[in-house]
Amino acid sequence: MTPETFAAVDDALARWLVPEDAVLRGVLAGADADGVPSIHVSPLQGRWLHVLAKAIGARRILEIGTLAGYSAICMARALPRDGTLVTLEIDPRHAAIARRNVEIAGLADRVEIVLGAALDSLERLRRERVFPFDLVFIDADKARCTEYLDQAVELARVGATIVVDNVVREGRVSDARSTDPSVQGVRRLMERLHAHPRLAASALQTVGTKGYDGFVMAVVER
Repeated sequence: MTPETFAAVDDALARWLVPEDAVLRGVLAGADADGVPSIHVSPLQGRWLHVLAKAIGARRILEIGTLAGYSAICMARALPRDGTLVTLEIDPRHAAIARRNVEIAGLADRVEIVLGAALDSLERLRRERVFPFDLVFIDADKARCTEYLDQAVELARVGATIVVDNVVREGRVSDARSTDPSVQGVRRLMERLHAHPRLAASALQTVGTKGYDGFVMAVVER
C-alpha cells in the first residue's frame, strides 16, 4: 500500500459519502488563494465530524482552532436552528477569512468566532459560566493540547464527546526520544488521558489525502 493508494481510496469514499457542496469547495479554493496553510480537515473527515455531531445530538459545539472555518461549517450544519458553535482562533487574518466563509455558508447566526489565544479564550468562557458543550473539537497547536483538553473537560457536560485531531504525527508519537514539541505535546496528552479520572478515551490511526495521522475520542464521565 502506498500514499497514492490511501489518497485514491479517500477520494473514492468522499465521492460516495460527501454530498456535492459548492460552499465547502469554495472555502478550500479560497483558503488556497489566500495562502492559508493547508492543514484543515479533509472533506471526508469534515463529513465525519458532521455525522458525529448529528449522532450525539449536539446543540452546543466548541472548536479550538478555526483556520478558514471549514470544519466549523461542517459541524455547524449538523446543529438545530437554535444551536451554537463557538470556535477559537488566534490569527486575525484567519478569523476574518473564516467569518467571511461562515457568512457565505449562511451560518452566521449559529457560529461565533472568538479571536485570541485559545487558553485565554477558554478561561474567559469558564469565568462567564457558559452553558456546557456537547462536542469539543481540538485542532490547534499540539504543544498545548493537554491544557486545551483540561479546559475542555471543565466546559463540557457529562456525556460530552471530545475529539483531538493529528495525534499520530506520522507515527512519531511512539518515539519517546523525539524532540518535536508537537510530538511531546501529544505524548503528554496521552499520559493525561491515561490517568484522567473523568475521561474514557480511545484513538484511531488514519490514512488518506491528509497523510498518515490519527485522532483521539474521549467521553466525559462524572
